[in-house]
Amino acid sequence: MNRSLQAAVIGAGTATVVTVGLMLAWRAHDSSSRISSPSRQASPATVQQPVAKSLPPVVSDGTLAGESTDSHGIPTQPPVPAAAPALPPLLVKYGPLSFAPLVRQVIPAVVNIAITQNSPDGHDHVPPQIKGTPLEKRYHDRMKRQQDEMVGAGSGFIVDATGIIVTNRHVVGGADKVVVSLSNGHEMPARLLGADPLTDIAVIKVDSPEPLPHVTWGDSRQTDIGDWILVAGNPFGFGSSVTAGIVSAVGRDLGIGSLDDFIQLDAPINPGNSGGPAFNMRGQVVAVNAAIVTPAGGSVGIGFGIPSEIVAPIVAEIEATGHAEHGWLGITLDDSDTDVGIAGVDNGGPAQKSGLRRGDIVRQVDGTPVISARMLLRSIAAAKPGMVLNFGVRRGDQDVTLPVHIGPRPKNADN
Repeated sequence: MNRSLQAAVIGAGTATVVTVGLMLAWRAHDSSSRISSPSRQASPATVQQPVAKSLPPVVSDGTLAGESTDSHGIPTQPPVPAAAPALPPLLVKYGPLSFAPLVRQVIPAVVNIAITQNSPDGHDHVPPQIKGTPLEKRYHDRMKRQQDEMVGAGSGFIVDATGIIVTNRHVVGGADKVVVSLSNGHEMPARLLGADPLTDIAVIKVDSPEPLPHVTWGDSRQTDIGDWILVAGNPFGFGSSVTAGIVSAVGRDLGIGSLDDFIQLDAPINPGNSGGPAFNMRGQVVAVNAAIVTPAGGSVGIGFGIPSEIVAPIVAEIEATGHAEHGWLGITLDDSDTDVGIAGVDNGGPAQKSGLRRGDIVRQVDGTPVISARMLLRSIAAAKPGMVLNFGVRRGDQDVTLPVHIGPRPKNADN
């Protein structure tokens, strides 16, 4: 059968199906009309009206049966025990239908940060944060007028109505002047309260006559691989920008410091996003954007955030004291496939004073099994100087428990 004949047959077949369908529908309609309509000879009094049947309740596609919603259609949280903190309602339902409700709630608390730094030689050094971005031209124009300043850019977010702002240390470190821009364009000078080199966290403050919009911390330990995430910040100088993606992995070790425990995100993160927040779908901050993997300077979908479980205590400590302290023992670890052994002990260090020896195999700390050298280093770094941790070690053919006194971390200690 040639193509023309085949097409004609298909077309004819289609027309036949349509025609038969129309005829059947017309007959059904005609028959229904004859049944439901009164006969010309019948008396009007003999006509019976159809009895209306009650229908089952209809549940909207956007709401689960039995789920309560607010006036905007957003699901509300069920009651929680009195001892448990109440969670805010989900702002994104079931999938990426729209992130608009979430963005409207959180974006006023996300800020753009611009820094100036005195140039020691007056040369036109382009900061890496703005190289190749729209800010570079503004930088060159400014340098023509004023040769003693360099410009950098980053992001941050307000965590307290009094003007406490969290960002990365590498965004504001060494800055001579810091200016914060709100999402409405209002600019305010900021001062550095303190910074922590080990976690790359910095806290700055602005003075505002009115309370500022702010966001709250979420529990990053409840963040699962595959969860939706929203990133906000100042990429390439384009302020108040948001991107979305999922959590790609957790517990990433980038070899930056003892507290490495990054959340990997596939939401686009670019230069200028550093210090900005990553939100869960409840509008809570679960990570601070800190690093990206890129061969060409742009996002390739591999970004990293510092979990809120690490950041929140650091921020609180910097607010209270102006700095963050981390524990230190003065030991070198040997991480084999099965055991975590002590390869060296610093003379006069906290470990030696507590009785730890070279060759000890660390089995547990405060009852928690030690499964890797990285885990042990994180436990030590997260502890505060003066704390006592009970080390369970294997020494020769004996199991020994030692109370180990954590010391302060020296400024020149390796990360």
